[in-house]
Amino acid sequence: MDHGPIWRVWFPMIAGLCALLLVFMFGSGPRGPARWLGLVLGLIGLSGVIVARYTLGQSFSIAPKARVLVTRGIYSRIRNPIYVSGEVFLIGVALMLWRPSILVIFLVLIPIQILRARREAAVLEEKFGEEYREYRRRTWF
Repeated sequence: MDHGPIWRVWFPMIAGLCALLLVFMFGSGPRGPARWLGLVLGLIGLSGVIVARYTLGQSFSIAPKARVLVTRGIYSRIRNPIYVSGEVFLIGVALMLWRPSILVIFLVLIPIQILRARREAAVLEEKFGEEYREYRRRTWF
């Protein structure tokens, strides 16, 4: 029996939801529309990360590797949905806690994510060539 989906999807989803709800309920910061917007963005970001991770399946790796060119699901629209969703999640947490200092992390992570995406793109382009270039033309980031 493959326990991969439990660790790739269900455990992060439950842990992430619990953490997000704890921050929402007990975190510092004012209560009001910004907190609710933060919760919504946090849930969207968390969902995006989990869906992307699930879609990658065994192709997920920390270091860039070209096992399979995943172009289905969320990857049919966004080349790097984990990076994009992670940033949305971070903005949501910053809004919930009303801590602009967290946005500094966001600003630092953007160039790091762009560099990582470029390294991954180079690895994928080397292995998949024109198939990857075509995929890149029809997707965002």
